[in-house]
Amino acid sequence: MRQTRTIEISTGLFIILGFASLFFLATQTTNIRAYSDTSGFIVTASFTNVGGLKVRAPVTMAGVNVGRVTEIHLDPVTFNAIVSIQISQQFNQIPDDSSASILTSGLLGEQYIGISPGGSETFLKNSSKIQFTQSAIILENLIGQFLFNKASSGSK
Repeated sequence: MRQTRTIEISTGLFIILGFASLFFLATQTTNIRAYSDTSGFIVTASFTNVGGLKVRAPVTMAGVNVGRVTEIHLDPVTFNAIVSIQISQQFNQIPDDSSASILTSGLLGEQYIGISPGGSETFLKNSSKIQFTQSAIILENLIGQFLFNKASSGSK
């Protein structure tokens, strides 16, 4: 009876340690601080197609994470997607003539926004609008255009 009790207690401790280690790994690998950081300023950009871009998608500049997407909604007048971007305060000297593109990490990876710097002397600030944008490239559209072009050139 005593040996069974010892096995049950050690099994329980093993399970508790397993859950504690999973919790530790989950909090260390997800960079949870990046999701809760609310300092910075909000800028907007208008895209004709955002593809699979999602809220909380990263915003990068030269491969460095400078912010996150905070909101995506449809403009009822122009029928373009308006994307709100929160840029960290430490990156407050991005030229206001910079361009934003929706890019894909890898061939079929998640989509994110890449900012290419402009050459202006004035910088983006809260409520600024990025004027130059490039929408997402939809892989299905490219394949369809390729097949259509092949079919039309093959019939001649």
